[in-house]
Amino acid sequence: MSRRENQQLAVASATMGPWKTAAGVGAVVGGAALGVDLITGHWSTSMLAGPAGWALFFFFLVGTVGGRLRTDTGDRRIRRWAAEHPWQAAMPAAGALLVLNTLAQAFLGDASLIGAFLVSLLPAGLLLAIAGVVGSVKQARGK
Repeated sequence: MSRRENQQLAVASATMGPWKTAAGVGAVVGGAALGVDLITGHWSTSMLAGPAGWALFFFFLVGTVGGRLRTDTGDRRIRRWAAEHPWQAAMPAAGALLVLNTLAQAFLGDASLIGAFLVSLLPAGLLLAIAGVVGSVKQARGK
């Protein structure tokens, strides 16, 4: 397969996750983080940046890992490709988290664009690691 075909399959495999559930989990976690900031009195102009980051991380975590664990939806060829390439299948979600979290930290927070990018590397890398390990373990258990 060409590199472009692998990229298209990675994006297609990312659509198999339980994204409605992931949106709910992200909203609950983001709301809880905002509530904690409100209660503890961390009032500032960048008050929304942290909760937005938490919400985005859990949205992509539940959607990506849930997509790796589900076996009831989607095209079985895409599921098989994602099972054979767990790290490549996790890349679109990690990349999307990196971009969206960078924008959230830059526009909702008081960080510069480069600072927001550097702050966003950790959650994106953590998401990639978790989704890759879950996919690898699932692949190993399937053999």
